[in-house]
Amino acid sequence: MRALITNDDGIGSPGLAALARGAVAHGWTVVVAAPAEEASGTSAGLSAVGDDGRVVVQRRELPGLPDVPAYAVAAHPGLIALAAAQGSFGEAPDVVLSGVNHGANVGRAVLHSGTVGAALTASLNGARAMAVSLDVGLEPESPPHWETAVAVAATLFDRLAALPAGAVLNLNVPDRAEAGVPRRAGLAEFGAVRSRVRDEGDGAFSLAAVVVEGELPADSDARLLAEGHPTVTALRSVTEDTGIDL
Repeated sequence: MRALITNDDGIGSPGLAALARGAVAHGWTVVVAAPAEEASGTSAGLSAVGDDGRVVVQRRELPGLPDVPAYAVAAHPGLIALAAAQGSFGEAPDVVLSGVNHGANVGRAVLHSGTVGAALTASLNGARAMAVSLDVGLEPESPPHWETAVAVAATLFDRLAALPAGAVLNLNVPDRAEAGVPRRAGLAEFGAVRSRVRDEGDGAFSLAAVVVEGELPADSDARLLAEGHPTVTALRSVTEDTGIDL
């Protein structure tokens, strides 16, 4: 299997390198292409920092991956996934792994995630894809356990490769030294941490992450992750809604 590793935290993220090392250890042929700068919250956007329509791509070397081609791309992860599908970084990937994201991606708010957006874009272009996120809290007490997320993700690699083209999995892993087997979970309406728009009172507003109290649905990704379980959710990309009578 040929695998593209991307993310929305940027080419310098340790989670990106850890996920690439995990894919190499699994025996896949790996290429890395990730935003040159952080691109969190960009969904499946196709924006880029370009000059006359040209997107700058620079070769990089990632820690522990001297033989793996890696590229810093002045674009959002959705555009990177699209470009990869059309051969910009070699042959089109069979599998796209997006992450490991610094923070969970749970609930319907995954719509806004650049990590998930890259996976969904890859799926629309024929690849199997998995978004991988580590539930790093707002105030972590220790360095993130990237290798735990990769170890859990690796248990799903063969299952992902066997899924039909266009399949998408969303994996969330608790930030701890060890984690169990992923549990299948539904999408919560919202996660325990939500974005709130704050009026600054001077004609401007800001966006902040806040912890919201309240009961989460028992079988939801947000609830199970909060209880310390890795969660996996199969996602479907944009499609028509046949349930609406027009």
